[in-house]
Amino acid sequence: MISVLFALLTAASNATASVLQRRAAAQVPQDRSLHLSLVADLIRRRVWLAGIGMVIVAALFQAAALATGPIALVQPIFIIELPLALLLSALTARRPLGLIPWGAVAATTVGLGAGLACADPSGGTDQAPNSAWVIALIATAGFEALVIGTAVPLRGEPRAALLGLAAACGYALTAALMKNAVAALGHGPAAFFGTWQLYATAAAGVGALFLLQNALQAGTLVASQPTLTIGDALISTSYGVTLFDEQLRTGWWLLPQLTALAMITVGYVRIARSPLASQTQARVQ
Repeated sequence: MISVLFALLTAASNATASVLQRRAAAQVPQDRSLHLSLVADLIRRRVWLAGIGMVIVAALFQAAALATGPIALVQPIFIIELPLALLLSALTARRPLGLIPWGAVAATTVGLGAGLACADPSGGTDQAPNSAWVIALIATAGFEALVIGTAVPLRGEPRAALLGLAAACGYALTAALMKNAVAALGHGPAAFFGTWQLYATAAAGVGALFLLQNALQAGTLVASQPTLTIGDALISTSYGVTLFDEQLRTGWWLLPQLTALAMITVGYVRIARSPLASQTQARVQ
C-alpha cells in the first residue's frame, strides 16, 4: 500500500530530525526551557537547521501518506521512529551497534505490525464537519493545558516525558488538520488555500515543534521519544475514529490489539533501559 511506504519514509525522516535536534537542544542552557530564547539559540546552530530540513521532508511524506490512507493506519507506523533514532544515534556517535537492544526492537516492530493487522484501519472520510472540529479542538486544548501544567514544575526525565506527550498531541492534531486540508486539493488550489485547516496545520505544527524542543532539552532522547511516538499513534487513532469516521476491528479483536500494544510498551521500556538509551550528552548549565 502506497500510504504505508510514505509513512515509513516519514518515520525515517522524523527519526533523523530527532537525533539532529537532540544534539542541538542538549547544548542549550536549562534556564531557557519554555522560553522563546530557546528557539533563538537553536536557530543559530547548523545541526538544528539540518533537523528542521528533515522535518520539512517528513511533512511532505506525511501529507502524501495521509492523502492515500486512513490516519489510524498512517500515524501508528511512526512508532518505529524510536528504534530508528537509536540506530542513527549509535551510528553518528560511533558507538557499537551491539548496544542496541535488538530483542526489544524486534518486539516493538512485531507488535506494531500485528496491532495494525488486527485493527485493520479502514474506511472513513477525508474531511470532518466544522461542528466535530470545534469539539475536538476544545478537548485538545484542555488536554494540552493539563499535561503542560503538570510538566512545568518538574525537572529532568518526568518533564521530558510529559512535554513529549504534549508534543505528541500537537503532532496528532497537525496530522488530522493536514489530512482535512490536503483533501481540499481535489477541489482546486483556491479551495486548498481557502480552508482554515491549512493555516491551523501550520500553527499546530509550530506549537508541537516548540514543545518537542523543550522535551528534548529537558531529558534524554528516550525519555521523550516513547511518549511522543506512542502518544501520537493513540491520539491520532482517536482523531481518525471520531473526526473521520474511520473503522477499527472491535469485539474479540481487541484482545490481540491490546496484546500488541503491550508488546510495543514492553519493547519501549527495554529500549529505554538499554545502555545506549541511558547515555545522555553533556549539557550547558
